[in-house]
Amino acid sequence: MKYLSLLSLPLAALLFAGCGKASPSAPAKVAEVHGYLDHAQPKLRTMKIYLGAETLDAELALSDQEIETGMMFRTNILETDAMLFDLRYPQRAGFWMKNCPESISVAYITTDGVIQEIHHLEKEDTNTVFSARNDIVFALETKDGWFGRHHIGTGTLVTTERGSLANTFLRRQ
Repeated sequence: MKYLSLLSLPLAALLFAGCGKASPSAPAKVAEVHGYLDHAQPKLRTMKIYLGAETLDAELALSDQEIETGMMFRTNILETDAMLFDLRYPQRAGFWMKNCPESISVAYITTDGVIQEIHHLEKEDTNTVFSARNDIVFALETKDGWFGRHHIGTGTLVTTERGSLANTFLRRQ
């Protein structure tokens, strides 16, 4: 029983993020417990990712806290800014914009590295934008409208300097 309750805390925290993974119920309480609701997280380590002819140095949101915090409180998001979220397992992804002063775009990506959906996320909107699919493993956040300006749409393959997203992230154990 103790094992289940210890395991459930990180899973519950993962669901309550701003500018990252989200759940519509009680997000502020969970995030306040962790103490990182009042400022942006420092720039995360980056990796080159490739989307067709485009290249981005994407920050990598890999830990629970990095995923939960996402781009919260970030201002002056540049055309070159991006954050790649490894959600670890296929799911119906959901992102929201609590504590996010700038609108952004998010692409929902399946294990094979293919962009399946692209959504606009309105600044400070606490309504979760869920993927239509339940097999999303990665999400890529960019400056609002970046995908359209760079002619990147659904069906685009995303790879890294190390190869496919699956090889880079899902087989790292």
